Amino acid sequence: MKRVNMSEVRGHLNHYLREANEEELVIMRNGKPVGVLIGFNSEEDWLDYLLENNPHFAKRIAKARQDLRAGLGIPLEEVTTQLEKASGA
Repeated sequence: MKRVNMSEVRGHLNHYLREANEEELVIMRNGKPVGVLIGFNSEEDWLDYLLENNPHFAKRIAKARQDLRAGLGIPLEEVTTQLEKASGA
């Protein structure tokens, strides 16, 4: 991660937004980190970021993994078979 002074970012935001598409930038004030600038190359990147940082989604994933470890999941082969039957294949 590259570190950039906040005063630099203020004066050249467009430049640093382009750089943030390549790597996250840590924004520094008085030598201390105060934020991170993250670029998105596509709407899909933005949606991925939203999901990765959504506590409700993270809890659902953790619960699903717990259920799978407890044997409460459905094997992929069974799901595929059910879908094939439903579609008449």
